Amino acid sequence: MGSWATFGGDLHLDLSAGRSRGLGVRAALEDALRGAVREGRLPAGTRLPSSRALSADLGIARNTVAEAYTQLVAEGWLASRQGSGTVVAERGPQPEPPAAPPAEAGPAAARHDLMPGSPDLSQFPRSAWLAATRRALASAPHTAFGYGDPRGRIELRRALADYLARVRGVRTDPDRLLVCSGYTQGLGLVCAALHGRGLRSVAVEEYGLPPQRAVIAAAGLTAVPLPLDGDGARTDLLPATGTGLAVLTPAHQFPTGAALRATRRAAAVAWARAYDGVLLEDDYDGEFRYDRQAVGALQALDPERVVYAGTASKSLAPGVRLGWLALPAALVEPVLERKRLADGQTGVLEQLALAELITSGDYDRHIRRSRLRYRRRRDQLVAALARRAPQVRVTGINAGLHAVLELPPGAPDEAELLRRAERAGVRLHARGWCRAAGADGPSAGSALVIGFGTPSDHAFPAALEALCALVSD
Repeated sequence: MGSWATFGGDLHLDLSAGRSRGLGVRAALEDALRGAVREGRLPAGTRLPSSRALSADLGIARNTVAEAYTQLVAEGWLASRQGSGTVVAERGPQPEPPAAPPAEAGPAAARHDLMPGSPDLSQFPRSAWLAATRRALASAPHTAFGYGDPRGRIELRRALADYLARVRGVRTDPDRLLVCSGYTQGLGLVCAALHGRGLRSVAVEEYGLPPQRAVIAAAGLTAVPLPLDGDGARTDLLPATGTGLAVLTPAHQFPTGAALRATRRAAAVAWARAYDGVLLEDDYDGEFRYDRQAVGALQALDPERVVYAGTASKSLAPGVRLGWLALPAALVEPVLERKRLADGQTGVLEQLALAELITSGDYDRHIRRSRLRYRRRRDQLVAALARRAPQVRVTGINAGLHAVLELPPGAPDEAELLRRAERAGVRLHARGWCRAAGADGPSAGSALVIGFGTPSDHAFPAALEALCALVSD
């Protein structure tokens, strides 16, 4: 298609730029004309060629040009004058474009990203996801693209019910599964539903993610810290919290890395039964256990007292924005009502693609490959620290995408460690950032929380070298 229009002088209208972004011919022409006016190549008062002339120059339909002119006249870019044709409109003084933000300094501009909370995004299964999307779109009914069940597409809920039963021992059925836009939304929905039933406080592990505690506060609830040790949360202390909901990470506590001991699992369920309480199980990386088969979900001990929460953020990518809740029967309608009020439903295309990915077996294959990759990375981390910084202890079970590095007595405090990391171009967290306000007892010594799953394969060796140099000093 031509891109030159001649009307006394040459004007370059690059329709290919708009077409490459998926715009139609008319939209691409409008975009090109706006750009020419904005950049000053078409000053105010410039007379444009007739629709007939421009259509001939560009090799497009005359009606397309006429419709584009009409649209830009309506928007104020052009003006139509009797006897003078179409001209560029006077638009008045334009504001200066905002200055480009300064180059971000500090951790966000670091060369080595070891922040916890993300998988290796370069390993997202693009080909399998694309193939699953194509198959899902080919077989989906037309009604799938309308307003649907707030619980989510039945295809995904069926696939998840089977998958979670097989892999994590979850006891549920599709009618009690709710698909949400990630764990954060799921947590907010449960908190809001229970707040509506009179709940005012929530027991949370004394170490966790501050943004999740912010979600709890936004729901009008007070977070009550629950102490931790090497066996996970002190669930024997739940009766003393006076709460009606406890949020736990039983398979792999974040960030300490502990797995909840069997007797403490039983104590948590006993508390929920005795005090009419609810447990919310955050199984954020339950598929990634490297030294043994993962312990099954806490939810299986009492599906009527435990909300099971899972997510695709660690297994696939945070950008997929899919999570799920397996709900007790009594909470299905209250949580569903909150979902209706929040956003009506989660994006359908992602749900259909994930359902197809699971049922085809591609999801299992991706998990197995990822498990092998992350196990090797953790092994490399432990071996490198043993050589370069034997005084540093890697704590927690052999699982997940992060590790805690405990530094020896006399090491710099965490604030100083973070300053040194910033200077070295290393992004990571300190353990103290994860500690809840109001936690009892003295804080532990200096420790760093690093995400060994975050870097790409080619970036991991350099990031590991920079980390070892940081902590070996």
